[in-house]
Amino acid sequence: MNANAGMITLALSKGRIFEETLPLLQAAGIEVLEDPEKSRKLILATSRPEVRVIIVRATDVPTYVQYGGADLGVTGLDTLIEHGASWGGGAGLYQPLDLRIARCRVSVAVRADFDYASAVRQGSRLKVATKYVNIAREFFATKGVHVDLIKLYGSMELAPLTGLADAIVDLVSTGGTLKANQLVEVERIMDISSRLVVNQAALKLKQDAIRPLIDSFAAAVARRQSA
Repeated sequence: MNANAGMITLALSKGRIFEETLPLLQAAGIEVLEDPEKSRKLILATSRPEVRVIIVRATDVPTYVQYGGADLGVTGLDTLIEHGASWGGGAGLYQPLDLRIARCRVSVAVRADFDYASAVRQGSRLKVATKYVNIAREFFATKGVHVDLIKLYGSMELAPLTGLADAIVDLVSTGGTLKANQLVEVERIMDISSRLVVNQAALKLKQDAIRPLIDSFAAAVARRQSA
């Protein structure tokens, strides 16, 4: 028998999503007992012995949940789209709740001296650097713009500055990083927030434990919205 059969495992990534999920967990009566920024542990105990948190890369959260390494997870809509999960479920993932945390947007940005509108109007073929290849491909295809996509994993702002790309598709929160690097946001592709995702098999097998968690998260989100 699996030693973790009675355990509820929640996958989170460090940083903003972790911090903004904590109040939702607290509303469900769950306190995470260690700070992942100060601990080397990747499995964190909580105030409820049957609930634990695992710390994984943001891009890996859907994979852990889909294949049963975690029962639930919190991840951005951008990550879910790149993972290939359709809204509402599919691929072993049930997506019951928009948690309305870690809000930002996916946008197109270029050097301040690049005439993006003119390039699009003239039908120019653009070089676009991004780690959001699926989102970028669909967006530009819908607009009828021909692009060569260059996959990068970080320091996206460097691509237009070094001539690697004409534009980038990236997450934007305040726009401060773009401004600091003389880039401007020229198109907003979609708004992003974090979703609760649940392993479909775990939801059936551990329904008595997982359903109340989902309901607690939903109630906390509703309270925040009405506040």
